[in-house]
Amino acid sequence: MAQSFVNEAVNEAAKEAAQEFSGFATNPAPLLVAQYERIAQQEMQALPFYHPAMPIVAECTLFEGQWLGCVLTPWMLCVVVLPGPDQLWPVRGSRDRIALQLPCGNLTFMVGELPETGQLLACSLMSPIDPHLGADEGRTLVSSTLKMLLSLPVQQGAGGVDLGRRRLFGALRRGE
Repeated sequence: MAQSFVNEAVNEAAKEAAQEFSGFATNPAPLLVAQYERIAQQEMQALPFYHPAMPIVAECTLFEGQWLGCVLTPWMLCVVVLPGPDQLWPVRGSRDRIALQLPCGNLTFMVGELPETGQLLACSLMSPIDPHLGADEGRTLVSSTLKMLLSLPVQQGAGGVDLGRRRLFGALRRGE
C-alpha cells in the first residue's frame, strides 16, 4: 500500500519555524469558494483566459489529519492542502515548494496564501481552464480528481503474462 508523507513533511517543517497557525476544525471548502469568488470578481474577470461559464467549486476531505482538496475556478484547477483539526502549521515563505507523496503518487505544491484561510499548499493541474469544458463537466472533474488523488496507482507489468514460465510449470505437473 502506498505510504503518505503529508504529516511527516508538515510536522518536520513545524519544528523549524517559530510562527505557526492553527488548522481548520471543519471543512474549509465553503471558505475557499467564497474567497475565490471575491478574487474572480475583483481581479480575474478581465483576463483573456477567464472562463465566465465555469463555476467556482471546492471539495475537501480529511487525509492523514490534513484537509486535501480540489478547487476549480474560471481560470484554474488545482489541488490544495490545508491544516486539519488540531494541526499547527509553520508560516512559510510564499515561494516555498513542498513535495508530498499521496496515494496517487508524488505532487509538488507551492505555498500560497488567501486572505481568510491564510497559507495553503497548492498544486496546479490545469491553468488556464480548457475553454471547451462545460460547467457540469467542471463539477464532475473536481469530484473525480479528489477521488483519484486518494486512489492507489495502477501499474501494469512489463510484459504481461509470461507464457513460457507458465508452460514450464504446467509441463512439470503433467509429467511431460
